[in-house]
Amino acid sequence: MATLPHSPAALTGPKASDLLRSSSSGISGIPLRTLGRKQLAGSSSRARDLSIVAKVRKVKKHEYPWPDDPDPNVKGGVLSHLSHFKPMKERPKPVTLDFEKPLVDLERKIIDVRKMANDTGLDFTDQIVSLENKYQQALKDLYTHLTPIQRVNIARHPNRPTFLDHVFSITEKFVELHGDRAGYDDPAIVTGIGTIDGKRYMFMGHQKGRNTKENIMRNFGMPTPHGYRKALRMMYYADHHGFPIVTFIDTPGAFADLKSEELGQGEAIAHNLRTMFGLKVPIISIVIGEGGSGGALAIGCANKLLMLENAVFYVASPEACAAILWKTAKASPKAAEKLKITANELCKLQICDGIIPEPLGGAHADPSWTSQQIKKAIIESMDELTKLDTENLLKHRNLKFRKLGGFQEGIPIDPKRKVNMKKKEESVSGKIPVIELENEVEKVKKQIFKAMESSASNKPSELALDEMITKLKREVDLEFSEAINSIGLEDRISMLREEFRKSNSEQQLMHPSLMDKIEKLKNEFDQGLSTAPNYGNLKYKLDMLNEFSKVKSISERNNKAQELKQEMNEKLKEIIMGRPERKEKIEELKAEIQKLRASGIENPDRETKERIGRMKREIDVELANDLKSLGFDVEVVKPSTKQDDEQVSLPELKAKVETLKEETNKKIEDAINSPHIKNMIQLLKVEVAKAGTTPDQTARNKIEALENQIKQRVAAAVSSPDLKEKHVQLSAEVSKTVESLGGLDGTFKDADQNNNGSPHDDSRVEINYGANRV
Repeated sequence: MATLPHSPAALTGPKASDLLRSSSSGISGIPLRTLGRKQLAGSSSRARDLSIVAKVRKVKKHEYPWPDDPDPNVKGGVLSHLSHFKPMKERPKPVTLDFEKPLVDLERKIIDVRKMANDTGLDFTDQIVSLENKYQQALKDLYTHLTPIQRVNIARHPNRPTFLDHVFSITEKFVELHGDRAGYDDPAIVTGIGTIDGKRYMFMGHQKGRNTKENIMRNFGMPTPHGYRKALRMMYYADHHGFPIVTFIDTPGAFADLKSEELGQGEAIAHNLRTMFGLKVPIISIVIGEGGSGGALAIGCANKLLMLENAVFYVASPEACAAILWKTAKASPKAAEKLKITANELCKLQICDGIIPEPLGGAHADPSWTSQQIKKAIIESMDELTKLDTENLLKHRNLKFRKLGGFQEGIPIDPKRKVNMKKKEESVSGKIPVIELENEVEKVKKQIFKAMESSASNKPSELALDEMITKLKREVDLEFSEAINSIGLEDRISMLREEFRKSNSEQQLMHPSLMDKIEKLKNEFDQGLSTAPNYGNLKYKLDMLNEFSKVKSISERNNKAQELKQEMNEKLKEIIMGRPERKEKIEELKAEIQKLRASGIENPDRETKERIGRMKREIDVELANDLKSLGFDVEVVKPSTKQDDEQVSLPELKAKVETLKEETNKKIEDAINSPHIKNMIQLLKVEVAKAGTTPDQTARNKIEALENQIKQRVAAAVSSPDLKEKHVQLSAEVSKTVESLGGLDGTFKDADQNNNGSPHDDSRVEINYGANRV
């Protein structure tokens, strides 16, 4: 076979091993192989003196020695999934959840006041401190009374710390391990060995992305079968070397696409479940976000299951549950409450073994502090589990899951619980269908119309009206309860009701913070009511209830007026006609007046006028006294001169005074209800409550200062030009009327001094029935 001659020096390029250069021989730039053939072959003595030096480039910590693109055919290189988890170059954008919007408004106010202070140079320290205190109190109130659906939203927060964020914070060293040894490495599950206080642990957990790009790479934390098989390999590795296992759960569920099912998603999860119950090392699982279904349980069969305060652990997401049971995702708040998925509820059910606290605002508000709380919980739990031998450790893990959902046959349900369950079922099932209710409403309306048209007794229609109002009230209560449950406010309303009952029982003034809570919860309910699934039925029933209530109110008022009218007529008849002596006086007065008219005298003498006036006054006084004794409010009205026609009458003047009074009260009410004066009044109440019965001088000064400020602001609100003008005009009219009536001392001028009018005046008695009885 022919061979082609070739020279070593004729190679087109040096190999990797030839790139090292000789520094001791003074020769540079010549490949070692060429140098050896030309010079080293002839001199063995020089070969013994030859030394080779290689310089290794120093790299930064966590920087890998391979280039960025080892394979030019694959973007990012075939080993890109091994790249280190690095901090993000830019801070994540703040994300505000719906229920956090009141806090954002307070933050903006604080920023605006600080900006104003910087621009103007004025001192707004007190206002800033007050706003900051109010913000902290609102933050505390909000995050200590979270509803289940709000905790679900916090667990899904885009800026919430991920598994690797916590691992790098709690470990001194961490080495990530990759691959399922079957040809794939799932980035949705991360595994590795790390040390805490010098002890080695095997860490594994679901890894979500911190932005859209990372989420796509990590498949939004939803593992495929390869990920669970990688976790299984690391479990065997930890069991072999005796490393305790710590798993972090943060996934909406296993990836449920067609490819994953073909690759055996269910088998991979089942294999993990079976294997974890037989591992001879302690296992701790920590739910740091959301733990969904079997995807979370595949690495969650542990001796202890811990949860962050705002984490959730469920078999089906609230949205999926609501879509199945109520056919709409809008009922997710109700589903979240019924599923019992929060850390507190799961602790009561003994599914969760401990709650790791979070800072106010969630774990993303202070990730470092949250990580240290996780580290503390891991150390405490591991110290407890490492004391157990292998047999007791396996038994402990087995019994933890065996006792879940356990019950004992033959033991009856708690009677109190049974009664509560029955009542709840009856209230829900007792709702009347809308179509049936509409038919009943139409029947009652027809009965009312018939009763109005006919003069017969309307007792049957009144009974039907009362029955319908009672029924509608019950229906509205049921609809409101269902709306509150669907919005997810039932727990908060119960807590607020307890606080209110406690404040009333202690006979203390309601604290401003409690009033703010009530107002905030009312606004939140009003805003979310339209999103409730039963809003349409609630609105219809509420409108019907208001309509029938108005009809009942009008009917009661008419009946009462009719009764009063009848009673008044009977008593007047008894007073006027039932006493012979008074009847004789009235007849005598009539005869005297008729005699005077028949005589044709236009200007009778003074004696005749005084006699007729005296007779009328006696009758008026007797009649007024009798009416007052029976509960009537009597007012004697006696015009004095002809000029009274030009003056404002007393009823008109009284109406004007009442109108001005109402306008003034409205101005005062608006001023008091303004936010600033309202806060000052609440502060005054708090100061008075703090001072008690024996306030010191400082407390008195504070109270007096607040009172003066409130008075000044109310006076400034009332002192409007419009009100001043009306007051001056009304004062003039009152003065004029008083002068015409003869003064304020109750005496009246004699009409005949200035006027020769009618021989008999027009004195009359006005009766306001029932003024002393109501």
